[in-house]
Amino acid sequence: MSFDLVLFGGTGDLAWRKLMPALFQAFRHGSLPQGGRIIGVARDDLTDDAYRALIRARFDEVELAKRPSAEEFSRFAALLHFVRMDLSKPADYARLASVLRERNADTVVMYLATAPSLFTMACEQLAAAGLNTPNTRLVLEKPLGHDLASNRAINETVRSVLAEKQIFRIDHYLGKPSVQNLFALRFGNSLFEPLWRRETIANIQITIAEDLGVEKRGAFYDQTGALRDMVQNHALQLLCAIGMEPPINAHADAIRDEKLKVLRSLKPWTPETLTQHVIRGQYTAGTSGGEHVRGYREEPGVDPQSNTETFVALRTEIANWRWAGVPFYIRTGKRLAGRDARIVVNFRPAPHAIFRLPMGAGNRLVINLQPKDGLELHLFAQGQENRAGAKSAVQSLAPVQLDLDFDKRFGSERVGAYERLLLDVIDGRLNLFVRSDEQEEAWRWVEPVLDHWRSDSSGPRPYAAGTWGPSAASAMIARDSHCWSEEC
Repeated sequence: MSFDLVLFGGTGDLAWRKLMPALFQAFRHGSLPQGGRIIGVARDDLTDDAYRALIRARFDEVELAKRPSAEEFSRFAALLHFVRMDLSKPADYARLASVLRERNADTVVMYLATAPSLFTMACEQLAAAGLNTPNTRLVLEKPLGHDLASNRAINETVRSVLAEKQIFRIDHYLGKPSVQNLFALRFGNSLFEPLWRRETIANIQITIAEDLGVEKRGAFYDQTGALRDMVQNHALQLLCAIGMEPPINAHADAIRDEKLKVLRSLKPWTPETLTQHVIRGQYTAGTSGGEHVRGYREEPGVDPQSNTETFVALRTEIANWRWAGVPFYIRTGKRLAGRDARIVVNFRPAPHAIFRLPMGAGNRLVINLQPKDGLELHLFAQGQENRAGAKSAVQSLAPVQLDLDFDKRFGSERVGAYERLLLDVIDGRLNLFVRSDEQEEAWRWVEPVLDHWRSDSSGPRPYAAGTWGPSAASAMIARDSHCWSEEC
């Protein structure tokens, strides 16, 4: 199958940091279909050879194991081409159309790795140039808008020029091997299904923690914040994967239908829950990795008076028969105590205790997403103190842990998120991409929080870099007599 992958923003940060390394890995693994071209598009004045040299230099900045040898890059570079374009000029789209007609590939992928503000214009111009053919597939990067209205406007424009089955709204978290194993855990095994409900689960915690600050993204992040950057997309997609009903099959729309039901079942916000169940924070100077680091307001590109949140913790519920009354806690932030993404499923205690258990301990399933990828099942077993001749009538149990490390079991060189997603786009598989009604429902649920913050003059709570966020997040979960997994 021949394909042309047109990378708008072909000299940008996302292209060289994520997309080109992923495409090279697919090429190295032999999974990239033969007969393809990768066409970088940007305003830079570059020849094909100059573009190849630029990408080769950028590979020096990726991790060592993913860098190509001179021979490997020479073969990969034959796929790389460049077209100079100003996205506001119709004549440039006509020139791109001429380049694409040279081969008339079976599949043409238009990847908009640009600012979301350019999405509408680019789609309209692609249609005007006749580039919205039945063999066209369009990839849209997040954030798709900054609120419900802007998200709808983008989706309406895109749907006016392409069919929904041609639109691939990318959320790279859905491409992570660990998230794929989350679906496999739930729907490929019968073991947990009888337990996956309110009668046996006390609470579920989703944590996406980063130890880094905003780095070079200060100007972008200051207009976005943690709620838009992480909760509206990544965290809610994880919540859907955990909370959804089993789909009737593994087809894309069957899976996305069930995720949409979860989003529609999230409890609506009230003035009381917006105050008590949503915590926002902003990091101040502190210590991270043994080094002193500056606060958010001192970061380059950030307004010194900024009220943008770098941390969010919230409590919600899925109002249906399976989950009624079970709190779901979401927490994400920058400059936290570690880099850690995990889902913790805390089970209810046994209904009648005949053993002595450690104070506050309980059974739980930990689904590790990053940096470790695997499962931990926390159980109890007879402890060392229960030796022959012990006089106590009540046996004490000690915590034990079953630990499955997917990297050790399957190897650490598995297909990465962007590699998997790019191959799925070329093959036309929509399972790991977000449908427009999913996105709109997520924005509809998040928007009352944004509105509340706009009218709340108190601003985000400060927390020192290198900690787990403001103490109010711990107080929020403690009101339910629960605690974050690292605190229990």
